[in-house]
Amino acid sequence: MAPPGAPSSSPADDPADDPAGTGAPRLHVVSGKGGTGKTTLAVALAIALADAGRRVLLCEVEGRQGLSRLLGTAELPYEEVEVAEGAGGGQVVGLAVEPRAALLDYLDTFHGGVLGGRGRGGRASTVLDRAGAVDVIATVAPGLRDVLLIGKVYEAVLRTTTSRGGSSATGTPVYDAVVLDAPPTGRVTRFLGIGAELAQLAGGGPIAGRAASVAALLSSPQTAVHLVSLLEELPVTETAEAAAELRAAGLPLGTVVANRELAGSSAPQQVPDDDVARALGTALGTDPGEEDDLVAALVAQNRTRTAQVGEQERWRAELAALGRPVRSLPDLPGGVDLDGLYRLADHLVASPLLGSTR
Repeated sequence: MAPPGAPSSSPADDPADDPAGTGAPRLHVVSGKGGTGKTTLAVALAIALADAGRRVLLCEVEGRQGLSRLLGTAELPYEEVEVAEGAGGGQVVGLAVEPRAALLDYLDTFHGGVLGGRGRGGRASTVLDRAGAVDVIATVAPGLRDVLLIGKVYEAVLRTTTSRGGSSATGTPVYDAVVLDAPPTGRVTRFLGIGAELAQLAGGGPIAGRAASVAALLSSPQTAVHLVSLLEELPVTETAEAAAELRAAGLPLGTVVANRELAGSSAPQQVPDDDVARALGTALGTDPGEEDDLVAALVAQNRTRTAQVGEQERWRAELAALGRPVRSLPDLPGGVDLDGLYRLADHLVASPLLGSTR
């Protein structure tokens, strides 16, 4: 990860450059099958990076306001607002990227002067908005829409204190890391690969150039795409499919996260029910052989949990077969609240997510 003071890339530079020589990604893309906890992982990862004293931008692009619900804050606007602090003095800044606002931002940033300035009609976005073109573009051009969404994230990765979008080769990075809560695994490869596709289709011009720059960053070592999965058949299967698609598209696969794991890296040894019942009876003061509903219920619960842990270990082995590091996040029986997010962040601090080693 580039430390403060490291130079940022300019449009003429290769976004794959790593000036600090750390090999660590600066853009962490988080995806997973719906319901596996990808938004939870994104928030916990941002907090973990902030715990190391980093300034982190946490983005969402699906319009669900999942970040604000998890953090217990007001809905995130299309502007960067601080939403959390790390134990090490870092900050987490939140941003909800919305297609229409991203298009207006793009038009004003890159085409503000094409209409002759304010004296001849004002900003490009204002003129097109009055003509009704902005809503049409944002609605019926999904390829352009996705490029604009990811383009806002691209700009944040390369932004320095002396420039926006990497227009200057010097300056301190505004953000040490950017975490993107991306679309689910079924759509993430198309979402991340749309820049390369649009650059080829457009053939030239500013849109093609923008798309090509986005594609270069996403395929570089500065980016890592982390996949989160539950230790169950369908999520593991979809994670394996997404990993294959990402690799085929030349996108850097980072760490695979096994969420809601019931135990550690190995299942406990199966203990005979009679031994469990005897130990529980001793602890509860029950006479040997005496029928006790509580003991019977606890024995049954232990049997069920042991079977679940064994099943999870089987699916964890399937994730390990994908050839990337597998990190575990524990099951939080009470659900994920703000305290739970910080607990998960502690796990990620102890066992960080890695970039691609390709």
